[in-house]
Amino acid sequence: MKVCGVELKGGEAIISLLSYEGETFNVPSCRKVSFAVSDSASTESIRDFHFAFHKLMEDYKIDQIAIIEREQKGKLAGSATSFKLEAAIQLTELPVVMISPVTIKEQLKRNPPQADFDSLDLKRVQQNAFEVAYVHHNRLIFGKV
Repeated sequence: MKVCGVELKGGEAIISLLSYEGETFNVPSCRKVSFAVSDSASTESIRDFHFAFHKLMEDYKIDQIAIIEREQKGKLAGSATSFKLEAAIQLTELPVVMISPVTIKEQLKRNPPQADFDSLDLKRVQQNAFEVAYVHHNRLIFGKV
């Protein structure tokens, strides 16, 4: 099973791919680390993001998408653009799961990755996206979806 972890920050979707096959986690290389939308008020920009994101999911044969949940109100609320990107991601045939930062932190504490992040050949900005994909895989493996 291949999962794409997504962290939405401002007008950017940072991604990390993670697969689990034969009781082994693998981090496949990916041609894209992030997708940026410069003009979220433009319908064309959102359509371009939607097309590019889903084309990548199709090309890499992704089975599920896991997104880090953001607050809707308050000081730590996500931006309007990030919610537009989330909606564009959710308009797919693939299952999309939202996982809260608190759940991610708890799961990582309970079952940390066996490999050091620096050895995974990912960029530092992808760490949160990797973690949400890892937590989602663990929830699927241990039946806590």
